[in-house]
Amino acid sequence: MSQPLSSKLVPAAVDKLRRGFRGPIVAPGDAHYEDIRRIWNAAIEKQPSLIARSTGTADVIAALRFAREQNMEVAVRGGGHNVAGTALSDGGLVIDLQPMRGIKVDPDARTLLAQPGVRLGDVDHETQAFGLAAVSGINSETGLAGLALGGGIGWQMRKHGLTIDQLVSADLITPAGDALRASAQENPDLFWAIRGGGGNFGIVTAFEFRLVRLGPAVHGGVVLYPAEQAREVLRAYRDWAADSPEEVTTILILRRNAFPWAPKETQGRPILGIGALYSGPAEKGDRALAPLQRFGRVLASSVQTRLFTQHQSMLDASAPAGRLYYWKSHYMPALSDAAIEVIVHHAWRFASPVSFTLLSHMGGAIRHRSDDETAFTGREAEFTININGAATQPDLYEQDRAWVREWFAALEPHSTGGVYVNFMGDEGAERVRAAYGRGKYERLAALKATYDPENVLRVNQNIKPVGEVVKSGKGGIRTRGAVKARSSA
Repeated sequence: MSQPLSSKLVPAAVDKLRRGFRGPIVAPGDAHYEDIRRIWNAAIEKQPSLIARSTGTADVIAALRFAREQNMEVAVRGGGHNVAGTALSDGGLVIDLQPMRGIKVDPDARTLLAQPGVRLGDVDHETQAFGLAAVSGINSETGLAGLALGGGIGWQMRKHGLTIDQLVSADLITPAGDALRASAQENPDLFWAIRGGGGNFGIVTAFEFRLVRLGPAVHGGVVLYPAEQAREVLRAYRDWAADSPEEVTTILILRRNAFPWAPKETQGRPILGIGALYSGPAEKGDRALAPLQRFGRVLASSVQTRLFTQHQSMLDASAPAGRLYYWKSHYMPALSDAAIEVIVHHAWRFASPVSFTLLSHMGGAIRHRSDDETAFTGREAEFTININGAATQPDLYEQDRAWVREWFAALEPHSTGGVYVNFMGDEGAERVRAAYGRGKYERLAALKATYDPENVLRVNQNIKPVGEVVKSGKGGIRTRGAVKARSSA
């Protein structure tokens, strides 16, 4: 049951915030608090003292000022799709960006302006009207902001790179209240940091991305093999993937079958699915994806020409909001026979029928940039594996937490030692360091000391600040340098 407004908060201060805030301020006990508080991962049970539903940059500045004045922990919510639950703060202030969902597509310049509350489905709906696409993820309910700030792997990555590789600029507010733009020309150090460094350096209020030509029709889908053939299929897939065209991105899906288009007799059966997208003219996709159906006995296939929006949402039902989730992840080099044996042994030993593992093929255009060009680390990896414990019942959830940890530990000797930051749960400071590696983490920590010396933005995969800096006064709001005017996206 919801609790009344925290006694630690001064009612007069909250009233003042409400008067100067355009969006609603939601507190425990309010009619819609529980609905608004919920995020994608139902395993997260944090109870914020206030949720500030921001409608624009002025609201973000006001909420940050209030948090500093009241010495409140701050969490920032974009899509709220993060497994670690960093969109919420227990007893703190949530700066909720979900109401900020403005989108503007410039079809001539092939650019997208987007506010931080938009989800990938929102973006795809607008861009596909012009035969354009943002380089993004694999689930239409994912928030664009969190995806981009962590790097952004998805269906187009082997052809067009990561989401951050198409980022032109970002407007953000630092914890001190500075309004800054980050781009290759303006604050380039900050631009480097936010491309993979997450929400450690400020709250982004607008993104500008380059768009690529794709769709509305694309060729892709999922090919299903029986799990008992996994060893042979994985070896054949590995050999094909080593020389696969950059236009093809594949993601392996290890689970019990629940795809409604597959025959009735395959439902609930352990399967190895190969999801694929050809990021080129749809008419050329059939030939490019044909080898994926030659690795063994195919149970079913949904590979066809379809709308890009249909392809982008085809895995949504596999990870709906409201389930209990627990993840662990590794970067991996090319699949060795020993790694394949580990996969075959562990992948289908879950208790919950809705748990699953994703093995995503990287490489291609991801490697067209050097690893030190952005804060994102992992461009050298051949695969990223994401082990997903998912359940609707607490007892199955606990069993599959153990399965995830055991599976993760067994794969560790076959990993690179790194991890994609957006696939991390609450795993501690050392794992955050592993996500960036030696040298890069230290550079990020120095930049954190410049832009957030008091570590106000710490409810995230936190990079702790180091170094000597001049701190602004508590609650102080200032603007550093000239900030160009920019209309809302």
